[in-house]
Amino acid sequence: MLKGLIGKKIGMTQIFDDAGVAYPVTIIEAGPCYVTQIRRPEKEGYSAVQLGFSEVNPKRLTSGELGHLKANEIPPLRFLREFRTKSPDLNVGDKVTVEVFSLGDRVDVVGTSKGKGFAGVVKRYHFRGGPKTHGASDRTRAPGSSSSTTTPGRVYKGTRRSGHMGQERVTAQNLKVVLVDAERNLIGVHGAVPGPKGGLILIKEARKQ
Repeated sequence: MLKGLIGKKIGMTQIFDDAGVAYPVTIIEAGPCYVTQIRRPEKEGYSAVQLGFSEVNPKRLTSGELGHLKANEIPPLRFLREFRTKSPDLNVGDKVTVEVFSLGDRVDVVGTSKGKGFAGVVKRYHFRGGPKTHGASDRTRAPGSSSSTTTPGRVYKGTRRSGHMGQERVTAQNLKVVLVDAERNLIGVHGAVPGPKGGLILIKEARKQ
């Protein structure tokens, strides 16, 4: 059975257990998702299920996207994502809800981290920085020297330096499901989830349980 959903991040709250211990919980509006396509090994070379999420005005989709959905009488959906599965026991047009998950399940949550813009090495890689004394007024957050007068006399590729920070695909692994609300299509996971409120989220069965 496919254990995967597309959703959007609502925000964070906390849940108390019977002993009064508070757990930080991220609330995600997950589904309902429609099965828009089935990938099979004999045709595409791999096995997967394509899900669609978030109904929109048809004018916001291209004619190709609309044709892909109308062929199977599926409403216009904004987001389409694939979930690999060995045995896709679903049919095109089926609806997948949060009920595929239950309390105590372990999931991987994929999202896009918040963009931080251009960041220096202290913020981006937690460099220590230079001294605040001895006249070094402009070196306190600088990265320091970069292989000057040494072999090979250049900076290696991939060296940690200033640059674009955030806005990357991030996976939070092995989070525990602590809330499933089928009536409101909500699922709660113990811990933080990448991305801002309203950001697109993929929920999958944990690979490293």
